[in-house]
Amino acid sequence: MDGEALDLEAYLRRIGLRERPSLALVHRAHVTAIPFENLDPHRGIPVSLEAEAIQRKLVAARRGGYCFEHNLLLAAALRALGAEVEPLLARVRLGRPPGTPRPRTHLVLRVRSQGRLWLADAGFGGGTLLEPIPFGPGVVHEQSGRRYRIVRDGAEHVLLRALGADFIELYGFEPQAVPRIDIEVSNWFTCTHPRSPFVTGLDVAINRHDGSFQTLSDWGGRLTLSDERPGARFGESTVEPVRRRDLPRLLAARFGLDGFTVGPDGRLR
Repeated sequence: MDGEALDLEAYLRRIGLRERPSLALVHRAHVTAIPFENLDPHRGIPVSLEAEAIQRKLVAARRGGYCFEHNLLLAAALRALGAEVEPLLARVRLGRPPGTPRPRTHLVLRVRSQGRLWLADAGFGGGTLLEPIPFGPGVVHEQSGRRYRIVRDGAEHVLLRALGADFIELYGFEPQAVPRIDIEVSNWFTCTHPRSPFVTGLDVAINRHDGSFQTLSDWGGRLTLSDERPGARFGESTVEPVRRRDLPRLLAARFGLDGFTVGPDGRLR
């Protein structure tokens, strides 16, 4: 997806902006307006990365998406606004057993804007970057109570996020742009492989301007609705059990995702 294929005015309306906003403003508006969700892979529908499909789903239909959709849409918008953008593939480290590498199934962006390089990522669900941070290892960056830092681990840069006084690893990536075909292969694995967590599990999230975020997920073995405050420690999130029959109501009321029902098999339709 490129800037020429994007209806920039429609995108800016979708995220509540107009004219030519800054990089930081676009990123924050995007992640607080468009939810993260894997509802298509969860119900057996492969995710298309064609420009028209992403715009139709995330902009016109006011749905959400996961990292490939979010960050390709964001990349197109930033290019249309004059930035240079390169896609990078990352390995998720969050929840990874020690010494067990995961496939490169997360997409992030390296952005050059106003003479500086930035890491942008609108697609890591709840707790993703609210705004881009300077690219490469460095100091801690605070965003509405959230704290992030990039460190180096061998050939990879690793993004960390603070939970209370501790930092946890989110993902690692080599600072090297990847071709479109690699993104397509990673996306296909993520949305169709029978052991992909985006096929087997449900994960929906929305970020808020104050740094908090809400997540509806069954990845922990239970279907729960959680609310996390910025700077919270492990175990300090508010977690409520959810009945599967209540999913359509919660998706509409909490995440702005209308029109879903629960089938006899318990999966969303």
